[in-house]
Amino acid sequence: MTDNLFQYLLRLGDDRLVLGHRLSEWCGHGPILEEDIALANIALDLIGQATLYLKLGAETEGKGRSEDDLAYFRDAIEYRNVQMVELPKGDYAFTTVRQFFFDVFSYHLLEQLQSSRNSEIAGIAAKGFKEVRYHVRHSSEWVLRMGDGTEESHSRAQKAVSELWRFTAEMFQADAVDRAMKDEGIGADLDAIKPKWDSVVTDVLNRATLAIPSDPPAMTGGRRGRHTEHLGHMLSEMQIVARSHPGAEW
Repeated sequence: MTDNLFQYLLRLGDDRLVLGHRLSEWCGHGPILEEDIALANIALDLIGQATLYLKLGAETEGKGRSEDDLAYFRDAIEYRNVQMVELPKGDYAFTTVRQFFFDVFSYHLLEQLQSSRNSEIAGIAAKGFKEVRYHVRHSSEWVLRMGDGTEESHSRAQKAVSELWRFTAEMFQADAVDRAMKDEGIGADLDAIKPKWDSVVTDVLNRATLAIPSDPPAMTGGRRGRHTEHLGHMLSEMQIVARSHPGAEW
C-alpha cells in the first residue's frame, strides 16, 4: 500500500506542479494586466497544492527526500503527470482551454478526496477545493468569452479544443494504483468523475459555440513516465538553479 500511496501522491503533485509552471510562463506576458495577475495567482495555487502533495509523498516514501527533492531532482521519466499539462503554453486560447479541461477534472477530483480515509489527503483536498472553485469559474468564463466572441477568438479557441481533446482521456484512465487507492477509501473514483466532467465540458463548449472533436481521445502514458519531449525541456529550465547549486539554501 505504501508504494501505491506514494505513486498516487506523485500524480496529484506532479499534475499541479507542471501545470503551475506552465501558467507561470505567462507572468509579465498576459494579454491584459488583470489576466496577468490572475494566471500568476492560479499558478501559485497549483504550486502550493503540489508542494503539500509532494511533501506528504516524500514522508510516505520514507527515504529522506523532501518535496524540493521530488520537484527538482527527478528526471522526466520519473514524473507522473498527465501529458496534457506539460504541453507548451501556446497562445492564450490554448492555455485557457487546457486550464478549463483540467479545472473541471480537478474540481470533481478534490470534491471526492475531501472524504478520503487519509486525513492528510482530505485536508489538502479541502484547501485546494476552495481554490479550484475559483479556477473553474475563471477558465469557463474565458472559454465562453473566446468561443462566442470575435471570429478570431472563436477560431483560436476551436483550434485549442481540437488540439487538446486527444489528451483528455488520460485523466480518467484508472490503473492498478488508482483502483487500489479507491478500494482503500483513499483515492477518487475516476469512473464516477468522467460523466460529471463530460456534462460540464459539453455544456460550456456548446454555449461557447465550440465543436467537440469526433475523434476519440488517444494520448496516454504520462502516469507511467511516458511523456512528450516538452516535459524534459521544461524541467531543464525549472530545475537548473537547484541542480546547479545542490544543497543550497536561501
